[in-house]
Amino acid sequence: MIVPVPLHPARERERGFNQATLLAELLGERLSAPIQLALERIRYTTTQTAFDRSERMENLHGAFRLRRKIDVQGLRVLLIDDVLTTGATLSECARVLKKAGATSIYAATAARR
Repeated sequence: MIVPVPLHPARERERGFNQATLLAELLGERLSAPIQLALERIRYTTTQTAFDRSERMENLHGAFRLRRKIDVQGLRVLLIDDVLTTGATLSECARVLKKAGATSIYAATAARR
């Protein structure tokens, strides 16, 4: 299953799209793999740009949860995000998926900062 990193609904309304979802859709088409909006961002977080890795991890803790009626038990998951800086966002998303029973989590990003 391919899972894009979600934006907070307010931020997605501001932008008009989620870049991670667009990347996941393109990749899913190429790989003929299912896309699942398995995660939701439940807490609005301030921008991460001014934080170091530990501050980013703290800022994101508890910001994501598994959506209702989503089952990742025993699945391999490919997380998609647009930019990797410290890995804090991907780590927090992976933690939630692992806790929900995903067997393994991989990550791919379009860029590294």
